[in-house]
Amino acid sequence: MKPSVLPSDLKLMAATPPSSWQLFLSTFYRNKGAVLGFIVLALMVIIAILAPALAPHDPYELFTGQEQLPPAFLSGGDTMFWLGTDDAGRDTLSRVMYGARYSLFIGLSATTLAMLVGVSLGLSAAFWPKVWGKAVMLVNDILMSYPSLLLAIIIAAILGPSMTNTIITIALVCTPPFIRLTRATAMVELQREYFVASQVMGASVLRLLFITILPNCMAPLIVQATMIFSSAILEAGAIGFLGFGVQPPDAEWGAMLGTARQYIQSNVWLAIWPGVAIFLAALSINLTGDGLRDALDPKLKQVT
Repeated sequence: MKPSVLPSDLKLMAATPPSSWQLFLSTFYRNKGAVLGFIVLALMVIIAILAPALAPHDPYELFTGQEQLPPAFLSGGDTMFWLGTDDAGRDTLSRVMYGARYSLFIGLSATTLAMLVGVSLGLSAAFWPKVWGKAVMLVNDILMSYPSLLLAIIIAAILGPSMTNTIITIALVCTPPFIRLTRATAMVELQREYFVASQVMGASVLRLLFITILPNCMAPLIVQATMIFSSAILEAGAIGFLGFGVQPPDAEWGAMLGTARQYIQSNVWLAIWPGVAIFLAALSINLTGDGLRDALDPKLKQVT
């Protein structure tokens, strides 16, 4: 016969604490704004990936005689073009969908590159604080003293307009926050007993930096990456708007805004739709980042 379960055993089973993953999900789910932001961001990613299948028209196709049509729900609109057409007669909805590919790719690539460089420099600055660390932080402080958007415009003007140069520009501008945060977090971890033990056991420098210390610094870095991702999309839009980013006729949100600025008084819809797309992308990422911060920061978790 199977042994019966005593009431004390049931209490022990009920008192089993949730795993860290379950605690993370429950904390994130309680933040309704973060959940909504994540859903919107996920939809944008899906639209970007499936743009060739979802877009009603080719974003580069010119419809002669259909230039600057208003959206279909306004007087003079055409149901063939739900969000109207641009100055060259191209479908605005299709271009906004394809624009998600450029903008999200630029933001993600720039954030990833900035994180890789910033984390490496921040860890090394914390590990060798005397000469190398002071030099890294001096350059970092100089870069952070400039307004990020102004610095991005200057670098983009020097490098020239292209998507690759835009990614490099934004990555350079977004690297300093990663350096500062990584160094500050790593300097705390360097005083922990587990690091001293690993050092005594003869672990190599690379193992100490990237296997021993880095995993314990990832929680704030993940939150920082989401905020930088949002800033990268905004800066990519600003650079494209000024003509230093992705060049027309490629459908990038900032470039679409730059093309539409001369028609704002006559056809404001040309600027509204890419502007709304940039706004929703930045807002959804920020909301998701807030939820990640609450879920990853033990001080903000409320275990019931």
